[in-house]
Amino acid sequence: MTRGLGRTKKAAKRKSPKTNKHRIPVVSLIDKIIWESDIVLEILDVRFIEKSRNLEIEDKVKRFGKVLIYVLNKSDLVNPNDITKNIELEKIKPYLFFSSKERKGAHTLREIIKIKSEKLDKSPIIIGVIGYPNSGKSSLINYLIGKSSAKTSSEAGYTKGIQKLKLSKGVYLIDTPGVIPPYEKTEIGDKGMSKLPRIGAITWNKIKNPEMVVFRLTQQYPYLFEKHYKIEAKGNSEVLIEKLGRKLNYLKKGNIVDEDRTSKRILRDWQEGKISFFDST
Repeated sequence: MTRGLGRTKKAAKRKSPKTNKHRIPVVSLIDKIIWESDIVLEILDVRFIEKSRNLEIEDKVKRFGKVLIYVLNKSDLVNPNDITKNIELEKIKPYLFFSSKERKGAHTLREIIKIKSEKLDKSPIIIGVIGYPNSGKSSLINYLIGKSSAKTSSEAGYTKGIQKLKLSKGVYLIDTPGVIPPYEKTEIGDKGMSKLPRIGAITWNKIKNPEMVVFRLTQQYPYLFEKHYKIEAKGNSEVLIEKLGRKLNYLKKGNIVDEDRTSKRILRDWQEGKISFFDST
């Protein structure tokens, strides 16, 4: 079915497979959003630009001939001097930095949308907003529109259905649930499984092996968590979990640290943006 969507407009209008009223298949949903959109905003986590990109969706956007704009969200969590040196930025143009927390980037995004819309010379203009779960799509939309039209939460996948919202005269935004490509859902192995919770696509309280994810994070960002929690662990995630568990009194019978609970606390703080990259400087 996906192949047909990529070839002709007629194929793209095919009916989606039958589903219950609460769920739409990932492939059908994304193809529908991309096809109906004139401009697509891909919301990326500025801390993990490459990891939060969805190359499969980007390929569909290009094949369908749509305009793609990269929005680097959560820019308040990184040092601007460091991020501008990131070589990954060369792969994603046009892009802009955005932070709903610090109320930055909305004006620039509106200007880019206006310029791209004028070049398209059509009405109405439909803008699709896509990204992994918990990437900040709804927060961005609410900031652009100026009201809480899209419900928000730090829990991955909080937005449950498609919403079409008016941005300005003749311009509409389509908000969707965050989606994970099927091939990523079926990945096995520590490396593959730890990517999704690291970028917030799997909520901290639903992670099966939180200690492994914390291990990966401490490998990638040495001493970041130690500075945040004011704990000396010399880059060792096991020591970090042990000391933090005792500091928070997360103990089980026998005065043993509850490693699962402590690890999930770290991941919760990480996903909710409480641990800033400024902590590492």
